[in-house]
Amino acid sequence: MKADLHIHTTASDGSDTIDRIIGKAKEKGLDAIALTDHDTMSHLPQIPADAGIKIIHGVEISAIHRDTNTRTDILGYNIRKPEIIERLTRPLLEARNRNSEKQADLLRQRGFHIDMEKIPKADGKYLYKEHIMGWLVMTGQASDLYGDFYQRTFEQGGAFALDLDYIDVFMAIKAIKAAGGLAVLAHPGRQRNFHLIPKLAKAGLDGLEFNHHANSEKDRETLWNHANRYGLFLTGGSDYHGQYDEPQSFGFVGALLSEESGVKAIC
Repeated sequence: MKADLHIHTTASDGSDTIDRIIGKAKEKGLDAIALTDHDTMSHLPQIPADAGIKIIHGVEISAIHRDTNTRTDILGYNIRKPEIIERLTRPLLEARNRNSEKQADLLRQRGFHIDMEKIPKADGKYLYKEHIMGWLVMTGQASDLYGDFYQRTFEQGGAFALDLDYIDVFMAIKAIKAAGGLAVLAHPGRQRNFHLIPKLAKAGLDGLEFNHHANSEKDRETLWNHANRYGLFLTGGSDYHGQYDEPQSFGFVGALLSEESGVKAIC
């Protein structure tokens, strides 16, 4: 069974609608996809009843391990009680929107043309910095999404970098489990949080994202060993964002697929 278990839509910071993603998944011959928008389940009502492909109800919670200040995002799959997730994540969505609006204001003060009415927003409500960058690139005010301008402006130490109070990782796992779902550590190769896996497994973590463009061959070997040691399944996916994809990603639905153990557990 071919399954891409990490995809973002216009409900968060993806540029493609659910219908377009379903079409691309069918073109690639996929059997299943998981919609894992950041900190929201608002995409659920948009999923067609007759999609012609298995669609997993998912989420990616933007989390942090507070004791070590390590970003530790958690993917949730087969969420049966989305209201539990929404209660936890809505304050973060609103805080991210406030930060992005401040960043847009700061750019305007620096002479950039920002038309808030024309910039797309997540679920039509929430502004992300990716949306701002997309507008700047489209209007010729920046050369690319994630180049020097982005780093100087939005990333750590950037002129307009604004902190967010991310969700405690143990609360994220607890909420996913309470919602009837399965909790998976997202892209550990990106956030370099392998050392936390024993604690996360003890807290109820179910799986590890094995196939991801940020995981090196050495990272995957480490994940394989941890999965065997702690009884965790292995997943994978493209982490597709459409036009907002990172440069190092493969840039299409189905670029990376889940390992078999993850498919069996989730699909």
